[in-house]
Amino acid sequence: MTEFRRRDLLKGAAAGSLATQLAACQTIPETLPRAATDEVRFAVVGMNGRGNAHASGFRRLPNVRLVALCDVDENILKRRKKEYEKNGESIATYTDMRDLLQHTDLDAVMIATPNHWHALQGIWACQAGKDVYIEKPVSHNIWEGRQLVRAVRKYKRVCQSGTQSRSHAGTREAISWIHSGHLGKVLAVHGTCYKPRKSIGRVEGPTGIPKTINYEMWTGPAPLVPLMRKRLHYDWHWDSDTGNGDVGNQGVHQMDIARWVIGSDALPPRVVSVGGRVGYVDDGDTPNSQVVMLDFDGVPLIFEVRGLPKDKASQSNWGGNMDRYMGTRIGVVAHCEGGWIRFDGTGGPIHAYDNDDKEIRTFTGGGVSHFQNFIDVVRSRNTADLNADIVEGHLSSACCHMGVVSHALGEAAGADEIRKAIADDHPHFTESVERLLTHLEANDVDTNATPLILGRRLELDPQTESFTGDEEALALLDRRYRRPYIVPTYV
Repeated sequence: MTEFRRRDLLKGAAAGSLATQLAACQTIPETLPRAATDEVRFAVVGMNGRGNAHASGFRRLPNVRLVALCDVDENILKRRKKEYEKNGESIATYTDMRDLLQHTDLDAVMIATPNHWHALQGIWACQAGKDVYIEKPVSHNIWEGRQLVRAVRKYKRVCQSGTQSRSHAGTREAISWIHSGHLGKVLAVHGTCYKPRKSIGRVEGPTGIPKTINYEMWTGPAPLVPLMRKRLHYDWHWDSDTGNGDVGNQGVHQMDIARWVIGSDALPPRVVSVGGRVGYVDDGDTPNSQVVMLDFDGVPLIFEVRGLPKDKASQSNWGGNMDRYMGTRIGVVAHCEGGWIRFDGTGGPIHAYDNDDKEIRTFTGGGVSHFQNFIDVVRSRNTADLNADIVEGHLSSACCHMGVVSHALGEAAGADEIRKAIADDHPHFTESVERLLTHLEANDVDTNATPLILGRRLELDPQTESFTGDEEALALLDRRYRRPYIVPTYV
């Protein structure tokens, strides 16, 4: 823990509205099981993108009612309210989540705000006695993710992570089949996020914020600085103050499946990253091309991000022609002693092959929706039935954050320097990096003129979830939170 946290966080632990302060101090009455016919009333925080899917999806479930919306953008809030009140419903609106938490007759809160808000808003909801469905990643850094888990446990809340593959019947069956030993020992797991990401452009000075948006509230725990990109919404993913790049955006879904295949219930003890933001110069600062290796005591989890298309010629139809790894563009491939298995990121069939690449098994099936699973457990209070309990979301998100920290502490290096530095690493990692270098060359990226970042090799104690022997890495376990939006030391 940084010195800032030791001396300052306790003072700001309950900073915010009076309601939040009281919620943090009071004992939350235990929520008792209820019948399947009992109504569950929910609110959604963050209505521009994924939150709209939450509102639409949950309200289609039987005996589930949308009672409130919350967003810092008044235009979005008014538009969504109008859309959802067509059937004569009455839906309250809020621009401050702390006010929303005082809403009467509210059982659960669905959080779909930018990443930098997830953990704090989840903690607030727990302190107010609400169950929580929280989008991925469930945190912006490792420390606050664990704080969210602590809050969920302390207040005995139901908290589902938004990693929907956990509720896909085919995925669950396939992973159980792997764990039963049908393919032998797991040797290595690859996650891929080959997803087209064009430049977000470059501005010469601060961009004006519409008066309908409370930018101070939108910024929340992050530094309050002028907006230096064209779009406020969505492109926050590529700003490290608010997002985690594609490794923590699309990638956390595949990271979650990969970690699930390995079967670890703790973070890996080692990480290293190679990558950079190349192919264009814009206002983003997160990698659009990256390979992360997480070493689970000899079983490597290799995660690859490619935001550029297959080659330079494909840039005329950006994203129309992306690379694939063993048949998948966005997915997971597990290499085992007796063969390999491919999980496609679209939720389609899962194919298992022997070592001669002959298909030996296919897994299909949808299963109960991730939303329905959450509502079922809100009613039953049996959190063991959650398909994506918060601790799973925390560990998978934290794996992404480990790669982010390695990259943040790395140094520029050309292709030959990178090859030399990783020559003794696991063959799956060195092969992945070599394929990345070939991919960049096909896109006319000169990695000597535009070096990548050779990330710092970091050691982590899985028990304490803390980096060891590196003060700079320790400082990046959390962040310098901005008052009053401080993730509390004591939840």
